[in-house]
Amino acid sequence: MMRNGQHEQHTPTVETPNPALVTEREAQRLPRAWLLLLCAVYVLPGLFGRDPWKAADITAFGYMQSIAEGRSPWLAPTVGGLPSESALLPYWLGAAAIKALGPWVGAPIAARLAFALLLALVLVLTWYATYHLARTDAAQPLPLAFGGEAHAVDYARAIADGALLALIACLGLLQLGHETTPELVQLFAASLFLFGLALSAFRALPAALAVLAALPVLAASGAPSMAVALGAVGIVASAGSDSERARRHTGWIVAALALAAALATIIDAWAWRAVGLGSLQQVGSLARLLLWFTWPAWPLALWTLWRWRRQLQRRHISVPLGCAAVGVAASVVMGSSDRALMLALPALAALAAFALPTLQRGTAAAMDWFSVLFFSSAAIALWVIYLSLQTGVPSKPAANVFKLAPGYPVRFSAFTFALAALATLAWFGLVRWRTGRTRHALWKSLVLPASGVALCWLLVMTLMLPLADYARSYRVQIERIALHVPPGACVLTRGLPRAQLAALEHFGNFRPDANAPLSTRRCDYLLVLETRQRPRRDWPGWEYVATARRPTDREEATAVYRRVRPDGG
Repeated sequence: MMRNGQHEQHTPTVETPNPALVTEREAQRLPRAWLLLLCAVYVLPGLFGRDPWKAADITAFGYMQSIAEGRSPWLAPTVGGLPSESALLPYWLGAAAIKALGPWVGAPIAARLAFALLLALVLVLTWYATYHLARTDAAQPLPLAFGGEAHAVDYARAIADGALLALIACLGLLQLGHETTPELVQLFAASLFLFGLALSAFRALPAALAVLAALPVLAASGAPSMAVALGAVGIVASAGSDSERARRHTGWIVAALALAAALATIIDAWAWRAVGLGSLQQVGSLARLLLWFTWPAWPLALWTLWRWRRQLQRRHISVPLGCAAVGVAASVVMGSSDRALMLALPALAALAAFALPTLQRGTAAAMDWFSVLFFSSAAIALWVIYLSLQTGVPSKPAANVFKLAPGYPVRFSAFTFALAALATLAWFGLVRWRTGRTRHALWKSLVLPASGVALCWLLVMTLMLPLADYARSYRVQIERIALHVPPGACVLTRGLPRAQLAALEHFGNFRPDANAPLSTRRCDYLLVLETRQRPRRDWPGWEYVATARRPTDREEATAVYRRVRPDGG
């Protein structure tokens, strides 16, 4: 079958192990100014103008701030008296950023900047990993009968551009990649390890340094088992490689694996989190997670495995396949964990990129039109909700918002409005360009999915940011508690999650203690979690004062109690 930009006489008459036929014109790279702009639009929105959100985001931030402000030691951070459930490295990173930048930009933004840099590095490492994988001899396209085939470096750049676009387009990375959580440090480490494996066939020392850093960082970030699994994959892939340099790299992976295991033992990071899938409902949940979380990388990755099935043992397939399989397996073992699955996305994006030289015109067109319809509809829906909130027309979207988020104060920002409008116009200009005659580049099929994801993220972080912040922040609930509890007061807590303990410290400047017995006399206030299954009850020696809840939470609330003094005071 004839592909776009390729003549009939270029098609070989016999089936070969390598299915890639790429012309010089198809191997053009994505203009760097546009690629950098797309990455900036993806990484930067959400850095400013919002609070740490429920639940993992503010929990991790709480530990970072506790260390930075000296309320808990670096080796044993606590929030509300409760120790961390993760390893220390991510909290050290955030705490260092808060100490360095907090006095100028505030603690939340300072921590967020450090993790935004990690996300940017994940994008960079994914690009370079795919670039080096595509430069291997087995990955290179076949020569054409009459010449004009792509040059090796140009082809590798085009494939790497496709991998970067595929990663940005993955829906699962959108929220989790913009949080200040340990999983983002783990994602960086997984990307660094993939880069080290890909580079090992070309530059020995930088590749060795990459794996020597990646696996210990992964272990020190709360994922030592993932470090062991990735190390095992790397050993198998390198030992069986047809590259002498890659085979010599095996020893460095063994050393990195030993270092990671030793470090995890020293800091006591080993933890058994396996729950498995115990029912058909959980299996269905996992299937749905895989379908949307890794879209659109997973169908392209499957196509890669089919078209390159005669080269599955080659490094450009085996390395990303093995790394992606570790993330998917970890998600299964951990009961369909989305945060474990996130670690598979860079490798999955690299694997997806090798489908691009073999895509037929109809498949590419279907991806384009799906992206146009889906993301244009999403953008229009966001604008309709925004205009309804600002003007009251149409009235139903605003009424639904006020029903779900009672008390939401509508605000208008000319700057965010202009930024959102400019991004929307750019999107429709991009759609016009893509549906025009510029159809030859390898990465063309992923431009609209990646740009659509970036557009929707920017619209949410501009037009919808005040509403999202109101719905996902603990600020309003803590302000309601502060009406009854004086600033800086010591408060005992029962049943409150770590996220709310961190919010009490950050927003209310309270001193929560989840461990002290109720008989202690140093705290005059008690906060108790209420749910539908566990309603409010009497606590001897404590007087009920009020109940405070988040505006958008119908399931949980916090009851405020004051100590009853024997003298009636």
